[in-house]
Amino acid sequence: MTAVIIFAMLSVLLVAGKILRVQIPLLQKLYLPSSIVGGLLGLLLISCFREHVPDELTDEMRMMPGFLINVIFATLFLGGGVPKIKNLAVSVLPQLTLAQIVVWGQYVVGVGLAGFLLVPAFKVSPAFGNLLELGFEGGHGTVGGMAEAFKAHGWEDGIALGYTVATVGMVCGIALGMCLVNWAYARGYIKTVRPFGKRSLSERRGIHPRDARPSAGRQTVLPDSVDSLAWHIAIVGLAVLIGFGILQGCKAAEVALFPTAKTRLFLGFPMFPLCMVGGALLQIAAHVAKVDLLVDRDQMMRISGAALDYLALSAVATIQLSVVMANWMPLTVMVVAGIAWTVFAVMFFSPRLFREAWFERGIAEFGQATGVTATGLLLLRTVDPDSKTIAAASFAGKQLLHEPAMNLWVALAFALVLTVGWVPVFIVSAVMLAMWIGVSLFLMRHKA
Repeated sequence: MTAVIIFAMLSVLLVAGKILRVQIPLLQKLYLPSSIVGGLLGLLLISCFREHVPDELTDEMRMMPGFLINVIFATLFLGGGVPKIKNLAVSVLPQLTLAQIVVWGQYVVGVGLAGFLLVPAFKVSPAFGNLLELGFEGGHGTVGGMAEAFKAHGWEDGIALGYTVATVGMVCGIALGMCLVNWAYARGYIKTVRPFGKRSLSERRGIHPRDARPSAGRQTVLPDSVDSLAWHIAIVGLAVLIGFGILQGCKAAEVALFPTAKTRLFLGFPMFPLCMVGGALLQIAAHVAKVDLLVDRDQMMRISGAALDYLALSAVATIQLSVVMANWMPLTVMVVAGIAWTVFAVMFFSPRLFREAWFERGIAEFGQATGVTATGLLLLRTVDPDSKTIAAASFAGKQLLHEPAMNLWVALAFALVLTVGWVPVFIVSAVMLAMWIGVSLFLMRHKA
């Protein structure tokens, strides 16, 4: 019964969020997703009627992001194929370089700021600095995927703080992103920008016109054998199962190899990066067996999108405001520093790295580095609505190299900070940042 109530509550909030976004122009101008609007509404209602909301209900609702992120990452490669890394690296290396500079810089700023200042001054957890990248580059999904890791290491407050950083990052990313767009338009760096005033009423409300509705995907199996949506969900389930099996195997191997170790690297290790591996392995197997035509990429994207909406909604609605208020000062310091670094990195390196469409490519990266991939694409569509530049292609290509590597590091870095200490993570991050800045200096002589 609890599951039914949670699903119904979240569905009501999502519908309410969409209605509010359609009816309130300010929410349209801020480009806030309906899931975030609904989540904020849920947070307000839960806070106001706290005594009437059972603790077990909110506790189970907080578990949803940790499950849904596995679904999202399992779909990353399904239906789209796994590209040849060598060819992809050559074509999108400048875009990848910018992304790597931004994300490793977020680690250097976050972990360094926490280690040198916030931990001694405010007595916060050593992993406090990880929240910057987790919330900004990672977003609500990554924080949700790390929930078990937070619990395993005895820092459950980090979940609420991570969701807060993710929410603030998304809102600030959209708001600052639009400010940067207006600045670039005034300076003449972009010509095809579509500001809010030039958008149709349907676009402002986020509704497709009746005669221009795109396809949500193609059915790959006949419904008399199995429903196509059910088939694709089952494939996702197999990828999640493979990820679960890999994680259990890693835990067993760690115990077998190091039976007397006092710390366990895979204790609380999140499953979502391994679900991504599971999806990639399934896609490769389907390609080898020549049955990959049974998986449609668009349907996988719809499954991923639906999971992301419910994930963000449940994450925002269940933020523990008492935890946030108790840590508001170090949280503010870290968020401001993270925003400052991200704006600087994107605006400094983009015009120097890219010969063509430097702002379009940079603003997409800024959106993702503060919100989610959808935020980056939203800002990109604002400045390049008809995809006349190479920005969309380079951004999409970069994702297939950037996401897998960084999501594995996210889980590893968190475990290392709480087992080995923050200094090694800070040093590794600083070395990687320096290396990618070196790559950028080389590429600046050969702008792409």
